[in-house]
Amino acid sequence: VPMSLPPFPIHASFCFLADGPQQVLFGYVGIDAILEQMRRKAMKQGFEFNIMVVGQSGLGKSTLMNTLFKSKVSRRSLMTTEEDRIPKTIEIKSISHDIEEKGVRMKLTVIDTPGFGDQINNENCWQPIMKFINAQYEQYLQEEINIERKKRIPDSRVHCCIYFIPPTGHCLRPIDIEFMRHLSKVVNIVPVIAKADTLTLEERDFFKQKIRVDLRANEIDVYPQKEFDEDAEDRIVNEKIREMIPFAVVGSDQEYQVNGKRLLGRKTRWGIVEVENTAHCEFAYLRDLLIRTHMQNIKDITSSIHYEMYRVRRLNENNTQPNGQTAIHANSVPEHEVLSHEM
Repeated sequence: VPMSLPPFPIHASFCFLADGPQQVLFGYVGIDAILEQMRRKAMKQGFEFNIMVVGQSGLGKSTLMNTLFKSKVSRRSLMTTEEDRIPKTIEIKSISHDIEEKGVRMKLTVIDTPGFGDQINNENCWQPIMKFINAQYEQYLQEEINIERKKRIPDSRVHCCIYFIPPTGHCLRPIDIEFMRHLSKVVNIVPVIAKADTLTLEERDFFKQKIRVDLRANEIDVYPQKEFDEDAEDRIVNEKIREMIPFAVVGSDQEYQVNGKRLLGRKTRWGIVEVENTAHCEFAYLRDLLIRTHMQNIKDITSSIHYEMYRVRRLNENNTQPNGQTAIHANSVPEHEVLSHEM
């Protein structure tokens, strides 16, 4: 077959490596400019991050959120005294903020769950939260399967759930185990020990070790999940994080003068607990994980793993199985068990 030659010469050569031919270019082409194009597009669109906080009253959930984003982003920060009460049932409430830093815009949504763990009978208190998370997946799915889809589908899916563990110093409570066992299948859970300054360093280390043992014994896979490590480099970084889980944190939106610097901290009779000092607590590690190093990965796992499992099940749930076999969920759980978890 005759081939037409290009009107200009192409100066390139090929070398053969173990994984196939690699082209060696003589002169600058400009392929790396795609990164700058992607950056400009992302800057124009902005980012979305939806974070849920779960834990009983009085553990400093609102304060920690304000500390993380250095602004009044929690629902409680905007509540009136009359509203500040323990609800009789779990009330899931969201509040969104537009945050901008160095030209980067982010729509942050904080989802609070007042009433969780505050009742006399806390049996199945995880179910309303499971239902809410799945409702966000369903809303996204319905937008996605529309014939005329929006250019950019609003993302209300819960990307991360911070679970607050009371600083008892002993082990996980049944309510902690039950919640994380069910919810870790549908959302990225990051457990934290709340108000860690109430524990001594020895008590804190012992408590963290006990919690890790309880998580393994109950097959609870918290973020970052080992099975989702992409390569050896990821595995090394994430293994260090897994060794720190749960993060022992202290939150504060009060500033104090320490050695001539204004620092966030909690003032006690013995001195000031510096929130961002890793010798005092592990808040800085939590902040780095959620914002500075793993935010995009958290969103990717939400989209490609948790939401994808929900999407597959929903699109297949009307399919009939041969010989009357039980429909199997995307994660190999029988269909009727998954449905019972959502009810």
